[in-house]
Amino acid sequence: MATQRVDFTCWADSVAGVERMEAALREEGASSASPLEVCVELGADGVRTGARTVPEAVAVAERIVRSPVLRLAGVAGYEGALAHDRSAAAHAAVTAYLERMLELHRRISHLYDDGEVMVTAGGSVYFDLVADVFGPVQQEFPRTAWVLRSGAYVIHDHGIDAELSPLAHRKREEENLRAALTAVAQVVSRPEPHLAYLDAGKRDLAYDEGLPVPLGYARAVGDPWQPLPGATVTAMNDQHAFVDLGASTDVEVGDVMVLGMSHPCAMVDRWRTLPVVAPDGTVVDLVHTYF
Repeated sequence: MATQRVDFTCWADSVAGVERMEAALREEGASSASPLEVCVELGADGVRTGARTVPEAVAVAERIVRSPVLRLAGVAGYEGALAHDRSAAAHAAVTAYLERMLELHRRISHLYDDGEVMVTAGGSVYFDLVADVFGPVQQEFPRTAWVLRSGAYVIHDHGIDAELSPLAHRKREEENLRAALTAVAQVVSRPEPHLAYLDAGKRDLAYDEGLPVPLGYARAVGDPWQPLPGATVTAMNDQHAFVDLGASTDVEVGDVMVLGMSHPCAMVDRWRTLPVVAPDGTVVDLVHTYF
């Protein structure tokens, strides 16, 4: 049986982290013949991981190259944690961070070996800014692979990505991304005129970057969906979503409601298998997730 090659690259943002990796690899018998690929991660004050300054990141890179079982593989970062809108201030913060990544790449360029290295950033919202900053300098670094890590384009959503993606709100509809994932839940209670409770909650649906968006309802899966103008999910607990129906007061117990998601990552995290559903409600395939 043929063996399959696996390439693995990780990140480090501190000398202490590098030393722990080195110690663990040596304990497992690792050698300099197949060193672990490690990128230096640059961060920013108050958000996620990453060395907070370029000099700190340079020190991490210097420690990596002194290790016989590690290889300095480049620079990594994530700009999406620095902003949450499309304002001028957000653009400035993201651009400044990406320029610091380039500064780091230049500062440690003498530490790289003769192999290929990478600079990687680009979440699902600001990948256009990453391209704007990294694109013009690619000829300066012929051995560098520029890696965008935008993942949500595969699914998109009806929430945060639909609002902030550069591939949203474009004049030509065919140029916009379309959400590929929705959730279907059943109405299990109508205790008040404008309120419906659904049999899906925080255990089932994403809520970390906005609550689900009611898109329509039907008497049964496969029936034509009726619109839900003005309906909103106002809250969720573990098992239920609370829907203010707005003007759609003809929704009944037993009806099914289709919900758009905000933040597809949190849905893929919850569901190990996603059903692919045809317009008539028939499940035609299963997609296995690895998140």
